[in-house]
Amino acid sequence: MTDRDERSDGRNDSLDLDARRDRPETEESYGIPATKEGLLSWEFVVSRLADDRTYWLSTTRPDGRPHARPVWGVWLDDRFHCGGGERTRWVRNLAANAAVTVHRESGEEVVVVEGTAERLNDDTADPERIERIDAAYDEKYGIRHGTPFFAVEPETVLAWSDYPADATRWTFEESEP
Repeated sequence: MTDRDERSDGRNDSLDLDARRDRPETEESYGIPATKEGLLSWEFVVSRLADDRTYWLSTTRPDGRPHARPVWGVWLDDRFHCGGGERTRWVRNLAANAAVTVHRESGEEVVVVEGTAERLNDDTADPERIERIDAAYDEKYGIRHGTPFFAVEPETVLAWSDYPADATRWTFEESEP
């Protein structure tokens, strides 16, 4: 996404989901600029998420405590996809609460995806979609993962590489039919 991709209403046309690109909101003392000059492009987000090998996945335990684990995953169709065993803590957490945060390993070139995880099983998901995710895993890691997969649909994405100058936030809404 570049500035020319942004419509006059501040939304972006290049995504499956409609997104508003602006600045994160925080304390004034952090120094995040008030203007849109210097906002990162969506390509920054996509390239970092597509190229990384390991990600940090955060879920919430049933008792409300946070849970973070490194996972492998692939960025496909503007969503983060990862898989895990049925008895892993994070998969059981998602069964109770599908809210999830994904963070790339880097603390220098930051991308944080906040969203909701959709469980994809062989019996409930489109077989072509499962095949594409498995093929992406095979290309990236040299293995086919198999189901279940979890597709994280972004609700908010935060990114920066020169904080606070380029701190950028995308807020997603479902596109109108």
